[in-house]
Order: sequence, then C-alpha cells, then structure tokens
Amino acid sequence: MSDATTAVPERRLLSSFTQYPDAQATVDRLSDAGFPVERVAIVGHNVRIVEQVTGRMTNGRAAGYGAATGAWFGLLIGLLFGLLAPPLTWLWLLLWGLVLGAIWGAVFGFIGHWVTRGRRDFASTQKLEAERWDVMVDADQLLKAQSTLGAPPAAAPAASAPPAPAAAPASAPAAPPSAPTAPQTPPPPAGPPAS
Repeated sequence: MSDATTAVPERRLLSSFTQYPDAQATVDRLSDAGFPVERVAIVGHNVRIVEQVTGRMTNGRAAGYGAATGAWFGLLIGLLFGLLAPPLTWLWLLLWGLVLGAIWGAVFGFIGHWVTRGRRDFASTQKLEAERWDVMVDADQLLKAQSTLGAPPAAAPAASAPPAPAAAPASAPAAPPSAPTAPQTPPPPAGPPAS
C-alpha cells in the first residue's frame, strides 16, 4: 500500500479581510499585475453555511417554478430549431417551444415536489460565511506579492513625460524636504574701511 500525499507549500499571510469580495479583489489585483496567482490561496476561518429560508413551498408553487424554468428551456429549443427553419416558421417554433416547455416544466415541478411528501416544504438559498478571509501566498513569493500590492497600478507612460526618478530604498528613512536657500555671499574682510 502506498502513502501518496501531496506536499502543500508553506504559506504566509498577505492580507486579511472580513468580506470575501475584498479577498477576491486582492487576488484580482495580483493577477492583473502578472503575479503567479497559482501560488495564492484564499482561506476562510470559522466557515459556516447559512441557509436563508425564502418561503413556503407548495405543490402549486413548485409547478409554477417548473413552468417558468421549462418555458425558458422551451424558448431556447424553439430558437435553436427556428434558426434552421424558413422565415415565418421560426416564430411558430419559438411559441410552441415556450408553451410545451412551460407545460412539461410544470408537470415535472409538481411531481418532483409531490414525491418528497412534505419532507422539505420550503424554498431557501445557501451561502458560505466566515469570520475572516485570509489571502495566503507561498512563503517564497511573499515579498514579491507585497511589493506588487504596494505599487500603484501601472499606467500607460506618456510620450512626452520624462522618466521618473528612482525611489529611495524602503529601509532608508525619507529626509524631510528642506526650504530653498538663497546663495551665500562671503562676508567682507575685516579691516579699516576704504576711503
């Protein structure tokens, strides 16, 4: 028996967010800057599934949802067949696809809910929530990722703009700007005034 395991690289925290879209936006910025995003992971902490009940589900409501879904499917099928039909026939194919799709969708929706025999008489939506979302980067790519996010977004260079001066190293403290000074003139020699 073999023990095949996949080695997970050591990862470091790049940034942490309370909202998932913010973590996605950070990875998107890295991707836009050409960073190798296959070396990035979004990790949720204390993740839970939240199911929000949206309403009661009855056989009639299930048939209605089925009819709406079936109508869209029938419309699509009618459109596909209509593309191959003579000019006036495509409209009839669209209409019949819509009607037959709605009928069959309602039938299947009703039967699908009826067979559950009341075990799930409600409709709901699910989503993932977490206390925080961490953007993690492989340890050997952390400095590159930090510098990528710290740099302003790249803009197209202007044709007439001179190149920007090189920035001071990050570890050296920036010197405060000094006020321009007037040129200094040497003091007059000490001695008797000339007459």
